[in-house]
Amino acid sequence: MAFSRRYWITLSVFGVIALVLLWGEHKVHVLGALPWLILLLCPLMHIFMHGSHGHGGGHAGHQHGPAKDDHREQ
Repeated sequence: MAFSRRYWITLSVFGVIALVLLWGEHKVHVLGALPWLILLLCPLMHIFMHGSHGHGGGHAGHQHGPAKDDHREQ
């Protein structure tokens, strides 16, 4: 079911109004929790961003040196 452009514009306007009203009422709570959210973000970034360093096991393309099965008889 395809929605019309008018539907998406109306939905967006109501969404913006809801966000403005929620921000006005709950700004103190959100800003008060911000330091704790940043501290919780640190371990998550540590876990998920170490995948690009090649740590922890056998990702193809992240090998250092010659591959083990690259022994050719000459």
